[in-house]
Amino acid sequence: MIPKLRIVPLGGLGEIGKNMTAIEFGEQIILIDAGIMFPENDMLGIDTIIPDYSYLDDKFDKVLAVLITHGHEDHVGALPHLMQDIDAPIYATPLTLGLIEGKLRGANLLHTVDLRTIEAGDIFNVGSFKIEPFHVAHSIPDCVGFGITTPVGLIVHTGDYKFDHTPADGWPPDFAKLAEFSNRGVLALLADSTNSDKPGWTPSENTIAEGFDEVFRNAQGRIIIATFASLISRIQQVADTAVRHGRKMAIIGRSMRTNTKIARELGYLNIPDDIVVDIDIATKMPPSKVVIMATGAQGEPSAVMGRIANGRHRNLSVQEGDTIVFSAHAIPGNEEMVYRTINRLYQRGATVLYDKIANVHVSGHASREEMKLMINLIRPKFLIPVHGEIRHLKLHGKLGVELGIPEENIAIVENGTPLELAPNQLTICPRMPGGYIFVDGSGVGDIGWPVVRDRDKLAQAGYFFVVVTASPKGKVIGKIEIRTRGFVDNNSTEELLMDAEDVIIRTLENAGGKDEGIERRVEQAVSRFLYDETRRRPIVQVVIK
Repeated sequence: MIPKLRIVPLGGLGEIGKNMTAIEFGEQIILIDAGIMFPENDMLGIDTIIPDYSYLDDKFDKVLAVLITHGHEDHVGALPHLMQDIDAPIYATPLTLGLIEGKLRGANLLHTVDLRTIEAGDIFNVGSFKIEPFHVAHSIPDCVGFGITTPVGLIVHTGDYKFDHTPADGWPPDFAKLAEFSNRGVLALLADSTNSDKPGWTPSENTIAEGFDEVFRNAQGRIIIATFASLISRIQQVADTAVRHGRKMAIIGRSMRTNTKIARELGYLNIPDDIVVDIDIATKMPPSKVVIMATGAQGEPSAVMGRIANGRHRNLSVQEGDTIVFSAHAIPGNEEMVYRTINRLYQRGATVLYDKIANVHVSGHASREEMKLMINLIRPKFLIPVHGEIRHLKLHGKLGVELGIPEENIAIVENGTPLELAPNQLTICPRMPGGYIFVDGSGVGDIGWPVVRDRDKLAQAGYFFVVVTASPKGKVIGKIEIRTRGFVDNNSTEELLMDAEDVIIRTLENAGGKDEGIERRVEQAVSRFLYDETRRRPIVQVVIK
C-alpha cells in the first residue's frame, strides 16, 4: 500500500503572512517558505510573529529541504529562527538567496547553513520528490512556484503570483510550463488567494511608471517614497524615473540599503552610480533635485516613515512642499497605523499620495480573473487555496466550484490542519493545537497571549500597585503604600486612594490573618472597588509583608 502524501499548512492559511507549508511522504519532509507576520494593533511590544512549527519538533531530522519561492519577508523572515532547529539545505533563486544570506549572516548562521542556488526551469530531486521551479511574475524579481512530483502525484504550488505580461523586470510568467504540468495531470494545486475578493485583473507593474512620472512632474519640492525594503522592482522604477526627471536618489533605512546593495551586486538592479547619493548630501541639495526612498510603508513606529511622522528621525524631517508617496497597500490589520502616519505627515505640511488617490502602487497578487486562468491552465483534481485570510480562502474555493471542480475536492483549511492526499482522495484531518510564536526583542516564544493581554490591559487602564505590612492576625502596620501608573494621578485623587486603603484594611481584618491566598483576595477586593468607583479595570498587584 502506497503511503498517503501529507500536506500540513504551518502558516499563511487564515491570515496574511508567515507563510510555511510542510509536505510529507513517509519519513521525508520538504518545507516551502518560512515567513514572518507583522503584529496586529493589539499585540503591544511584539516585533514579529513566526509560524508555530512545533509539528516538526520530533521530525526535524526528516526535513530534507527548504524551498523558497521569493524574497519577501512573509516568505523568508522566519528562516533565522527555523534554521537553528533543522539541518537541511535551502533552495532559492539567486536574488532570493542573496537576501537570505543577509538574514542568516545577521543571525550568525551563514556558515552553518547549506545554501543552494536554483533557477526557474531547473529539475532536481530531494528524496522521493522531483522539484521543478517555474517562473512567476510578482512584485520582486526572481520569483518561482514549484511543481513537485511525489509518489502519489504531481502537486503545484504557485507561490505569490499574478499574470503580468509587462512586469518591471521584463520576465513574464512561464505559461508554457503551467500548460505542461496540466498535460501531465495535476493532483493538487496550492494557489495564492490574497486577491480573491478583487474582480478583474491586477494591473501590470508597468502602469506604475506612468504614475511616478506624474508625481515627479508635479512635485515642486522633495519626493519621499515609502515602500517595502524587499520591493526591489519598485526601487528600480523609482531609479528609472529619477533619471528621466533629473533627480538624485537617496535610500534611507538599513534593510532597504542592504537589499539594494545585494540586488545591485547580483545584477537585479540597474541604477547608475552617479544618481545615488548619501542621505546627508540629499538633505542639503535643492529640494527639486532629490528623491528619497524609505522604509515604513506600513506605518511601523520604529521604521523611517513612522519616525519622520513623529518628528523623531535624526537625519530627515518634513519640509513644506514635500511630496510623500506610500507605494504599498496596507497589510490587513495595519490600516490604522498607516492612516495615522499619513495624517501626521499631512499635519507637518507634506502632500501625501497613496494608492487610493494616486496611481502609485499595484498589487503583486492575482485578482479573480487571473485566479480563474490559473485553475483552467492547471486543471487540478484537488484545489487547496493558500496565502490568505479565511474569507480569501473561501472565495477562492468558490471560484473553483464555479469552474467545475467538485466541492468535495476543494480543501478550505487553516493553519495546523493536515491534509492527506491519495491519487483519488483528499482527506481533511483534525486540526492540531497551535498558535502564534511571538518574537519580542531577543526572545522567541517566551511571550504568549497572557502577557500580550496584560500589556493590552495596562495600555487600556493602567497599573495599581499596593504594598502592605501586616501582623500575623491581619492588622495593618504602618502606612499602606500605593503606586499607580496610567490609571490615576496620585496628587488629584486622594479620596479614591484613601477609600482603597479602607478596602484593604477591611479585607485583611475580615480574613482574620495572613494565609496563602490573602494577597489574591485583597487584589480582588481592590479591583472590584476600583471598577465600582471608576468603571476601569487596571492591573492590581498587592504585596503583603
